[in-house]
Amino acid sequence: MIDDPTERLSPEDFPYPSRRMPVVASRGIVATSEPLAAQAGLHMLQRGGNAVDAAIATAATLTVVEPTSNGIGADAFALVWDGARLHGLNGSGRAPASHTLGLFDRLDLREVPARGWLPVTVPGAPAAWRDLHARFGRLPFEALFEPAILYAERGYPVAPVTATAWASAAREYERTNVGPEFQAWFATFTPTGRAPRAGEVWASPDHARTLRRIATSRADDFYRGELAERIAEFAATTGGYLTRNDLAAHSSTWIEPIGTSYRGYEVWEIPPNGQGITALMALNILEGFDLRAHPRESVESYHLQIEAMKLAYADAHRYVADPERGDVPVRGMLDRDYAAARRRLIGERALLPTAGQPPSGGTVYLCATDGDGIMVSFIQSNYQGFGSGIVVPGTGIALHNRGRGFSLDRGHPNVVAPGKRPYHTIIPSFLTQGGRAIGPFGVMGGHMQPQGHLQMVVNQVDYGMNPQASLDAPRWQWLRERLVALEVGVPAAVMHGLSARGHELSIHYAPGSFGKGQIIRRLHNGAYVAGSEPRADGCAVGY
Repeated sequence: MIDDPTERLSPEDFPYPSRRMPVVASRGIVATSEPLAAQAGLHMLQRGGNAVDAAIATAATLTVVEPTSNGIGADAFALVWDGARLHGLNGSGRAPASHTLGLFDRLDLREVPARGWLPVTVPGAPAAWRDLHARFGRLPFEALFEPAILYAERGYPVAPVTATAWASAAREYERTNVGPEFQAWFATFTPTGRAPRAGEVWASPDHARTLRRIATSRADDFYRGELAERIAEFAATTGGYLTRNDLAAHSSTWIEPIGTSYRGYEVWEIPPNGQGITALMALNILEGFDLRAHPRESVESYHLQIEAMKLAYADAHRYVADPERGDVPVRGMLDRDYAAARRRLIGERALLPTAGQPPSGGTVYLCATDGDGIMVSFIQSNYQGFGSGIVVPGTGIALHNRGRGFSLDRGHPNVVAPGKRPYHTIIPSFLTQGGRAIGPFGVMGGHMQPQGHLQMVVNQVDYGMNPQASLDAPRWQWLRERLVALEVGVPAAVMHGLSARGHELSIHYAPGSFGKGQIIRRLHNGAYVAGSEPRADGCAVGY
């Protein structure tokens, strides 16, 4: 059970060792994977802005200071606690009108490729920033872009984890990205012929000009103005598919969050087309086991969590799609009796997961809170690193490759279609208890995200860990079939025990393989306690 951390703020009181102490502040906190972006959000709070203003400023700055994971051409999702209730925003884009299944058939493709124009859907992040601000923002919209524009114009020293990812992408792109549509990426991100090293200053005046146009036009220029025209013209001249009509037709969607109860708490996610329902299904299955009877670092605890996640993912991969374009059985997937039936499949041995039949019926994450009790859980992403590898010349707009989430199976609910949103991996999350906000949290990292959400909930609720200790603890990740990745730090006894139960193990030394998370929790006295991912460059900052 989560304790009130006001009673547990001495290092010796924490049940698990933590590399860092959590951040505690009363007037607001911003937590994300890059320190300069976190401070941009904090600056907005100190100027009298609210948590939504801080989140937007942080998100815009992240497109400049961590371009290896997101960009102006990204998608975004948000959960906003307004002080009384939770709101959800789906800021993902839709496929171009040209994206029929016949197009991919004619190209003799069996899956949507990772690079080039085919995986590019309409970017939703600029509209998401605008729509969040229009409903909840306090400061002028243009003011929220000042830090991002400053870093883009004057430059900033690249952080170590970001520099490593940048260099890796540059090496890969040199081998694979050879067409004219890719040349602006090299001009923008490797202008000296290589990626910037840690501590080297990188600037992008193109980013600055584009962010200024988005700020002054409230994103209209991106979808209907000069920026939209430049995107569409570049697509037309390099074999792309996005048109001005596709961009002009885009809109964000305000949605009701979906949730489930877990041991007296409520866990909230964005509904499909996102994969957040996966974490909720896994928690429903897991709630029937007494995890507290087993130490956190035990074979039994790891085994039960992994098996629950495998079953939930089997259903998510089978049923999650765009609900605007077909039925997604959300109610059935979250049905308690269905969870009980799935739970009965779990035994002592690792299983091969298959989808059930529910009853009918490259990413950055940030969270921000303020002194008035407004809280934001926000995520935006290019998907895989820099995304499609396409940058629109002269704009700094790196286009995501979210269309890779579509299926090309005619019988699958997530099959590609014009104007349809693909299966999305990026998911913000939020925790409440009896209608009282506990706070935002999230773990970015593709397939890892719902698995990270599950582990953060279990760490806090079942094992009483504070936000920083929850993030510091070693992680697991189910990959496929019986294959599970374990992070260095998982005890050898757990590894041997899982292997004996039939799990096929892969030990990973790259910390980025296990996601990058942030957690903010509100105390009973209205102050906040926060943790930030030790596997990233970032931090939590407050005042």
